[in-house]
Amino acid sequence: MAENTDVIVVGGGYAGVMAANRLTRRDGVTVTLINPRPAFVERIRLHQLIAGSDDAVVDYRTILAGGVRLVVDTVTRIDAAGREVSLAGGGTLGYDYLIYAVGSGSADPRVPGAAEHAYPVATLEEARRLRPVVDAAPASAALTVVGAGSTGLETAAELAEAGRQVTLVCGAVLGPYLHPRARRAVATRLVRLGVTVLAGPGATVTGVTGDAVRLADGRELPSAVTIWTAGFGVPDLAARSGLRTDALGRLLTDETLTSVDDARVVAAGDAAAPSDLPVRMSCQSAVQLGPQAAETVLSRIAGEQPAGFHVGFAGQCLSLGRHAGVVQYARKDDTVTRVFLLGGRPMAMLKEAVCKSTVWQLAHEARRPGSLNLWFQDRRRRKVLAARAGEAPAVAGRAA
Repeated sequence: MAENTDVIVVGGGYAGVMAANRLTRRDGVTVTLINPRPAFVERIRLHQLIAGSDDAVVDYRTILAGGVRLVVDTVTRIDAAGREVSLAGGGTLGYDYLIYAVGSGSADPRVPGAAEHAYPVATLEEARRLRPVVDAAPASAALTVVGAGSTGLETAAELAEAGRQVTLVCGAVLGPYLHPRARRAVATRLVRLGVTVLAGPGATVTGVTGDAVRLADGRELPSAVTIWTAGFGVPDLAARSGLRTDALGRLLTDETLTSVDDARVVAAGDAAAPSDLPVRMSCQSAVQLGPQAAETVLSRIAGEQPAGFHVGFAGQCLSLGRHAGVVQYARKDDTVTRVFLLGGRPMAMLKEAVCKSTVWQLAHEARRPGSLNLWFQDRRRRKVLAARAGEAPAVAGRAA
């Protein structure tokens, strides 16, 4: 009888689901996905949940392969030496290989008063907590969105379109990822929606109270509800488990996505730091990293050398309410170009298509594991690594 291999995937986000589904393409592999929630969270729709236009969840039965066992629980510790994980609900589960796909969440705000008075929105629970607060606030109440990355931009636009009085506090610049030409166009669109945009050296938050936001230049803004979108962090599970991480807490791996400490631990998604040179946190990278992490595990099971990973970017697509959007194009190495598209309903429909296509990819991989290989080669990454090491980067060759 052929020997069975048990693989645990920790985390049921974009990367974790793709990895779990890809693993089912090989017979003799038992796949267990451990996730703290019973439903998949569309993180790229959380701003819609806040404004009331979507619930941002998908039934796992529609996107998980039938052979994947779903355990609704939280992993509290990984015992790499013993090859088992401890669960918050009690007990342990053993594994032969583990894929670490815990994702990311809100970073701990270091601004005085932010933890007590501001509402983060990086997780389903945070967005659900904020939704009734926004609903209960009078229509004329001042809402402040802190942070002008993609989450901040989309949240501010969504709320303004719903008739809310929104101030977007950007810090140094609005949309740091955007090309300056796109940034100016997006700022104009936000102003048309009624958003007050504050950017520049003085537009950094230095304090938050229950009814106001203080800025570095001395201004104090009335704020009935302060929404915090500035920065993301990752769970500290790897560090607590004695596995080496980067400064942000992402699991350090080689270019095959294998932990530098244990060849039976492989990482994917926002919580991975391959060669201490992580790619941008996004579902765009997660759906590429997930299946490649699974391929690393499958290669090791087969006694083969895993391949180095590849991730290529196309840019960023943002909604600006339900009736407008912007597409910022980028090179495969994620450096933006001057090319962008900003418009009304067609661009909003394009962003909606992107959201739907991401879920479609998960479901397609569940039905036909191994059929989606959508990642692109970022050749600049190889050059950067070679220059840093003084030689061509190597992949892991440790015994499993």
